[in-house]
Amino acid sequence: MYNLFIFFYWIGVRLTSLFGHKKAKLMVRGHKQTWRKLREGIGDGDKVAWFHAASLGEFEQGRPLMERLRREHPEYKILLTFFSPSGYEVRQNYTGADVICYLPIDTPLNARRFVKHARPELAFFIKYEFWRNYIERLHKCEVPLYSVSSIFRPSQFFFKWYGSGSAKSLRLIRHFFVQNEESIELLQRLDISEATIVGDTRFDRVIDIKDAAKPLPLVERFAGLAPEGEQQVYAPHFTIVAGSSWGPDEDIIIPYFNKHPELRLVLAPHVVSAQHLDEIQQKIHRPYARYSQLLSGEVKPEDAHCLIIDCYGLLSSIYRYATVAYVGGGFGVGIHNVPEAAVYGVPVIIGPNNKRFREAQDLLANGGCKEIRKAKNFAHLMDDFLAHPDLIDEAGTASREYIADHAGAADQIFNAVFGE
Repeated sequence: MYNLFIFFYWIGVRLTSLFGHKKAKLMVRGHKQTWRKLREGIGDGDKVAWFHAASLGEFEQGRPLMERLRREHPEYKILLTFFSPSGYEVRQNYTGADVICYLPIDTPLNARRFVKHARPELAFFIKYEFWRNYIERLHKCEVPLYSVSSIFRPSQFFFKWYGSGSAKSLRLIRHFFVQNEESIELLQRLDISEATIVGDTRFDRVIDIKDAAKPLPLVERFAGLAPEGEQQVYAPHFTIVAGSSWGPDEDIIIPYFNKHPELRLVLAPHVVSAQHLDEIQQKIHRPYARYSQLLSGEVKPEDAHCLIIDCYGLLSSIYRYATVAYVGGGFGVGIHNVPEAAVYGVPVIIGPNNKRFREAQDLLANGGCKEIRKAKNFAHLMDDFLAHPDLIDEAGTASREYIADHAGAADQIFNAVFGE
């Protein structure tokens, strides 16, 4: 039944690609390149460590391991595969891996052919990636497979009657490095004892990002902060950094900002398009500038009250300038990366669609994160922060301590696998 499902899934992808479906077209085109990339990138004498991620989020979870392996065991070639175009198309030029390609659809033939060409000495599948034929083929070839940052829930098909075959294949995995106690208990129901709670490697990743973040002098000036090593010549502003914002988030934040001249606002929208940027600007009733205008010198940072980030790639560095951070998406499909902001030790505000995100739930429980459901909640919360700076300090400390307390998963996994 499993192989039949995979067959019809791939037929569906190919058919939808013929009708112009963008992701399906990217997948079909990318899969055609996989075998060539393996032939050209992996030689007979290469030692290969294979990392597989479904998409971009899982890639970030595996990245601390890949980069430590690169530093401490450069004799390994790193093979990185993706299932989704949203991962591969963004990271196909990632310099931390030697070969990057799509993972062929999980058929017995593809699994046999892929493992034969890749010749991995060990493999890491990240989070939810449990491809039955690949697991069985790696086991048959005596290649140790590790599951990294995995998390299990009772609703998953492994724990249903129709998932018994796939559940059996899980027993072939060398070790599970899971995120929580519930995952351990569920694996025990499948008679799997090779599992250790290490937490989520994403916490290691956000710390790495924070440590590597580059200063942004123009944003520093906008926030009223002196560049590091220079004398402070003007007072820091109370700055809200709203990251990955969508329209519903902006409809809550901007009206409050318009009424409070003591605030400065940095908006880094999730969608940077001409239409969305124009929509944002129409809502703002105070002086604003796009980041590109600061770069060109058209506007001075201190002359703007709202800074609109009209490019990608800066948000993780910009959070450092926040007095309070707002992470968007909570009024839509789900919140974005809360730890990316919390690592800087600032309070984080989120919308109500956060129940599927463990780190958000934990931060809500310890006080580092605050949930709002409508504009009135946001106004009351911001009024409290403005009137009582000690509340900002308390929430920021809770955020910082939570990230620090949950870091170290990558080290535990690395040491367990390589015996160091």
